[in-house]
Amino acid sequence: MTSGKFITLEGIDGAGKSTQLAWIVELLEQAGHAVVVTREPGGTPLGEQLRALLLDKSMTMHAETEALLMFAARREHLDKVILPALQQGRWVVSDRFTDASFAYQSGGRGLDVHKLAALERWTLGNLQPDLTLYFDVPVEVGQLRVDQNRPKDRFENEQAEFFRRVRTAYLDRARQFPERIKIIDSSLALADVKTAVERTMQTLISHG
Repeated sequence: MTSGKFITLEGIDGAGKSTQLAWIVELLEQAGHAVVVTREPGGTPLGEQLRALLLDKSMTMHAETEALLMFAARREHLDKVILPALQQGRWVVSDRFTDASFAYQSGGRGLDVHKLAALERWTLGNLQPDLTLYFDVPVEVGQLRVDQNRPKDRFENEQAEFFRRVRTAYLDRARQFPERIKIIDSSLALADVKTAVERTMQTLISHG
């Protein structure tokens, strides 16, 4: 059986990832692919419990504790959801993956990037997404969207400067891995963002 493809969505809070998720799944299903939709942190019963801890705005924790919990949830996610689906030939679309750790825990929290790289090698081995769509939006736009959406979680409660560091880390990561990470201007009108997503995904879909 042909192995499936792994697509991840990234961006600061309010970048519009979740809005585009249904459209991405529709594109893949129209192309005849069976799709598994998941998210990080989360995706498994254990991962969802860890997500609740990580997003709880009443919770305080060391930045390294935060990173380790993220990777613990990710290891379980790989074992229970991502790898089995790929091996069965299904396509996996995940709302966030390891790039988020480099953006939030290294860029935002200031953790040593080499520590995260070691965790990445230990947790993922050689696995990387086939395509990462990074939805880029100015911090002020992202925060306005979050403010209008719902009560904020522990990350969404961070100040604008935190998200500026996160965004910078994402853009640095995109420059480091340009073949995998594609930047989508998420400040455009919704229809234009959908068009950009479809155009960016066509190569992967046509070779899938």
